[in-house]
Amino acid sequence: MSTVFNFTFVPWFRSVAPYIHKFRHQTFVIGLTGEAIAAGKLASIAQDLAMIQAMGVKIVLVHGFRPQVNEQLRLKGQEARYSHGMRITDPVALDCAQEAAGQLRYEIEAAFSQGLPNTPMAGARVRVISGNFITARPVGVIDGVDFLSSGLVRKVDTEGIQRTLDMGALALISPFGFSPTGEAFNLSMEDVATSVAVALQSDKLIFLTEVPGIRSKLDDPQSEIDTELPLADAKRMMAELPAPTLPTDTGFYLQHCIRACEGGVERSHIIPFALDGSLLLEIYVHDGIGTMVVDEKLESVREATLDDVAGILQLIEPFEKDGTLVKRDRAEIERDASSYTIIEHDGVIFGCAALHPYPEERTGEMAALTVSPQSQSQGDGERLLKRIEARARAQGLQSIFVLTTRTMHWFIKRGFVQVSPDWLPEARKRKYNWDRRSQVLVKKLA
Repeated sequence: MSTVFNFTFVPWFRSVAPYIHKFRHQTFVIGLTGEAIAAGKLASIAQDLAMIQAMGVKIVLVHGFRPQVNEQLRLKGQEARYSHGMRITDPVALDCAQEAAGQLRYEIEAAFSQGLPNTPMAGARVRVISGNFITARPVGVIDGVDFLSSGLVRKVDTEGIQRTLDMGALALISPFGFSPTGEAFNLSMEDVATSVAVALQSDKLIFLTEVPGIRSKLDDPQSEIDTELPLADAKRMMAELPAPTLPTDTGFYLQHCIRACEGGVERSHIIPFALDGSLLLEIYVHDGIGTMVVDEKLESVREATLDDVAGILQLIEPFEKDGTLVKRDRAEIERDASSYTIIEHDGVIFGCAALHPYPEERTGEMAALTVSPQSQSQGDGERLLKRIEARARAQGLQSIFVLTTRTMHWFIKRGFVQVSPDWLPEARKRKYNWDRRSQVLVKKLA
């Protein structure tokens, strides 16, 4: 095994470990579009879901079958009919939906029975259990359009699904529901997945879709994906968009993510099935690769406590080793824990900075400003600086200063000016390391 592989694998695995720990015993509802299956992605998605389940996550898989039903209709010489973004399910379409659901259930169960060949997971067959978990009601007539056997979710058998998950099995749900009188209704995968996620109060709802996520600029198809969208912003966006009718419309999956978050699901995701491993990248990488709709910003800036000391030490250790930061021992950080401000995301500390005041000189030192390499260039350093400035003003300080050997230009761009070490407060000047020759920069506070 190459040294390069070791060098990259070890820090990668350490960065993933907190998420493995966090998501163990949590429940994820996965909405898998029929288009993903039609594109030949089922085998790789099943392998990824098997690994995720092996790491302790409880999985409910809701599959769609839009293209499969359309293909069945085409073979019978029929056309698919839609209105208001929903299928009009006549008797022929209902038969086609039942055939497609049966075939897809067979394919999905087969995919989860394979394990991972030539690996320790070769025998790790995932037990799949499905059932009549959904009670449905008819869509009825909307704007003069009779949707016939198209339905909406009326009730979810949460007890049955939970019992399946507690047995260590994957719960598989087809987009079909039945009325109390036994009448069958064709449902949309999106409605079923959202209803199940809300009923279970799942930790995540994830749609594997044709689209890469929500663009940061809706009028620019080349703009980057907005990886974290607060619920309030998502609702404002939805109100400005035209009513979605096609899966590729911006609001098509977004409307269901909003509904899930309003119903108590903490995080709802829209990710592309075209990217291999998108589930793993979205779940176990800090920023993910699709769009996550959250009820509030998961990233918080707050003052540190003693419980954060270990995370701060882990964050700053690489920068101490390469000489960017002066080495600090644990006792020193524990003593000054309340002086630190941290940026935390999903329980992981990605940035920190400390404020050490010198009240007599009406100034304070900002020390140990650190941002994790995997989240740099995203404004975290700027957020920490603003928080330190606010803390300094609240203490009546008129300026803050930093000592740095490598990041002088970053501070100058943000209003700092270079001064002589003789400017330092007497107490700090006595501790100045002349061998290190750190640059002293000062910023006056308005």
